[in-house]
Amino acid sequence: MSTAISPTAYNYKVVRQFAIMTVVWGILGMGLGVFIASQLVWPELNFGLPWTSFGRLRPLHTNLVIFAFGGCALFATSYYVVQRTCQVRLISDGLAAFHFWGWQAVIIGAIITLPLGYTTTKEYAELEWPLAILLAIVWVVYALVFFGTIVKRKTKHIYVGNWFYGAFIIVTAMLHIVNHASLPVSFFKSYSAYAGATDAMIQWWYGHNAVGFFLTTGFLGMMYYFVPKQAERPIYSYRLSIVHFWALITLYIWAGPHHLHYTALPDWAQSLGMAMSIILLAPSWGGMINGMMTLSGAWHKLRTDPILRFLVVSLAFYGMSTFEGPMMAIKTVNSLSHYTDWTIGHVHAGALGWVAMISIGSLYHMFPKIFGRPQMHSVGLINAHFWLATIGTVLYIASMWVNGITQGLMWRAINDDGTLTYSFVEALQASHPGYIVRAIGGAFFASGMLLMAYNVFRTVRASDPAEAEAAAQIAVVGAH
Repeated sequence: MSTAISPTAYNYKVVRQFAIMTVVWGILGMGLGVFIASQLVWPELNFGLPWTSFGRLRPLHTNLVIFAFGGCALFATSYYVVQRTCQVRLISDGLAAFHFWGWQAVIIGAIITLPLGYTTTKEYAELEWPLAILLAIVWVVYALVFFGTIVKRKTKHIYVGNWFYGAFIIVTAMLHIVNHASLPVSFFKSYSAYAGATDAMIQWWYGHNAVGFFLTTGFLGMMYYFVPKQAERPIYSYRLSIVHFWALITLYIWAGPHHLHYTALPDWAQSLGMAMSIILLAPSWGGMINGMMTLSGAWHKLRTDPILRFLVVSLAFYGMSTFEGPMMAIKTVNSLSHYTDWTIGHVHAGALGWVAMISIGSLYHMFPKIFGRPQMHSVGLINAHFWLATIGTVLYIASMWVNGITQGLMWRAINDDGTLTYSFVEALQASHPGYIVRAIGGAFFASGMLLMAYNVFRTVRASDPAEAEAAAQIAVVGAH
C-alpha cells in the first residue's frame, strides 16, 4: 500500500479513555470486593446501615468488576484490535464517544441505585428498567461502530479475534434484551415478564452466558490478539482457532441449567444443561491449548517478560476453571458444591485468574502503544503486580475450595436417627478462617491494581499521544 494515510489513521482517543477507566473501575470494584469479603469476617463493617449492607454492596461489586472493569477492558481492546487488524479507522468518532460516555453513565447509575436497594434481584441483571434501556442503546451503538469498522476494512481477511469480539457483542445484546423483558410499575420498580421456573430458566440462560459470552468469548478475542503479539509468535493453529470459535458459541449457550440442579426446573432440562456443560470442556481447552502452544519456541521469554507472564498464567487459570466448571455441573458433584463457597471460588478462578489477568496483561501491552511510549514506566512494578495478583488469586480460590467442601460435607452429615449432625451456625464457624484468607487474597489482588495505576499514571504523564498516532500511520502504511 503506497497511498498516504492521514496522521490520525486510527482513533486511539476512545481506546485511551476506556483503557484508563478500566484501571479506575478495577480499583473501585476490587476494593469493594475486599470490603464485602471483610464484612463476612467482621460483620460490624456493615455499619448497621441498609446502604452499606453486604446484600446491597455485593451486586454493586459484581456489576463494577464485570461491566465496569471487564466491559471497559473489552471495549478498549476491541476498538484497538479491530482498527489494527482491519487497517482502518473506527467508522464514527462521534458514536464511539457516545459509547464511552453512555457506558460510564450506566455505571454511575448502578453506583447510585444498587446501594439504595433498587434492583430487579436478577443475578448480573440487577439494574432497573431505565438503566437497562440505556445500556441496550449504548450496546447497539457499540455494535454499529464495531461491525461498521469491519465492513469498511482494508484487509480481505477478518482476523479470528474479531470473530470472538463480534460473537460477544451479538449474544450479549440478545441475552440482555430477552432477560430484561419486564413490566414497569414505577420509575424504579419493574416485574419480570416471565414467571416461576420459566423466569429462573431465562435468568440462568442469561446469567451463565454473561459468563460465557461477556467474560469468556470477548476475552478470548483479546487472547487471540495479545498473546501472539507479546510472544512475537504466530498463533499456534489458525484452524484450531476457527474450530474453537464455532464449537464454543454452539455449546456455551446451552449450559445455563446447571445452575438449577435439584430445583423446580424439569429434570430433562437439568440433564441437558449438565451434558452440554461437560461437552463444553473440549472447545474451552482447545482455546487454552492454542494460546499456550503459541509460546512454542518462546518460553524463555517468561523469565524476563512479566506482561507475557500475565497472559500465560491467565490461560492456565482459564484451563483450570473451564475444567472445574463442567465437573461442578455434574449432578452428583453439584449436590455437594451447590450453595457453598466452592461456587464462589470457581467464579473467582475465572474472574481473577482468567478475566482480570488477561485484561491486565493486554493493557500493559497496549498502554505504551496508545500513549506513544517505548514501554511502560516500570517493568519492576509490572513484575510486582504479577506476583501480587497470582498469590492473591491462589489464596482466594484455595480458601473457598476448603470452605466449600467443608460446608457441603457438614450440611449433608446426618446422625443415626436422621437428624442433622451440625447446625448451620457450626458450619459458619468452620468457614470463618477461610473468610479471613479470602479477604487477604483479595487485598493482595487489589493492591496490585494500585501499583498498576501508579505505573499507568507515570507512563501517561510522560506520553506523547501524537507520537502514537504517527506510529499508527507508519504501521498502516507499512502493513502492505
